[in-house]
Amino acid sequence: MPNPDHPTRPVRPARPARPTRADRRALSHIGRSGRPRMVDVSEKPATARRAVAEAELHVSQETISLVVDGGGPKGDVMTVAELAGVLAAKRTSELIPLAHPLPLTDVAVEIRPDRAASAFRIRASAATVAPTGVEMEALVAAAIAGLTVYDMIKSVERGAELRGLRLVEKSGGRSGDWRRVQDRPDERSPDGTGEALERPSAEQPRPRGARGAGRVVPVAGPFRARRRASER
Repeated sequence: MPNPDHPTRPVRPARPARPTRADRRALSHIGRSGRPRMVDVSEKPATARRAVAEAELHVSQETISLVVDGGGPKGDVMTVAELAGVLAAKRTSELIPLAHPLPLTDVAVEIRPDRAASAFRIRASAATVAPTGVEMEALVAAAIAGLTVYDMIKSVERGAELRGLRLVEKSGGRSGDWRRVQDRPDERSPDGTGEALERPSAEQPRPRGARGAGRVVPVAGPFRARRRASER
């Protein structure tokens, strides 16, 4: 029983443990004091780097037909969205606080309708010769392209959903080449996670994107040909 002469003090909730120095150092954008910082890349050599990202905007079949036929209230949806993705990639450092401004040598964005999935598939690639990578530029390009499509169709379908924004592959830099595998539902691992990642071996060819806004040749095959076939 509690002693009335010595009342118990209320128990304060325990504070969450602060990350150790080793944990903090595992995040390159967290300094020794635990505060955010831009990574110093002044001693790293400038090398050729490339990254590819993807996303999907899921819509109804009626909206896909409206966009493909050019019947939207704001004009050519896919072309405008592709250009928006290119512009966004060039301004990534203004949107992501700790991203470095990079001299981009190539940005390509392509959007194609996928009637089977009832979605617009977005693929963006970015390249540079710099001391740090262009993963964020590719991701920002894909995200903004998808959001631009949404902006141009929201008057007819506000329930459209932007999903699956992800890095697909990157090349160059100290960490070498990286590629995502088994990221589609029909290619998932037996445990259903679909999160298996691997580095390509030296025998695997390095993917190359075609230069020019709105034109990119993916690793998986003739991207433009599939887009034209889906628009028929």
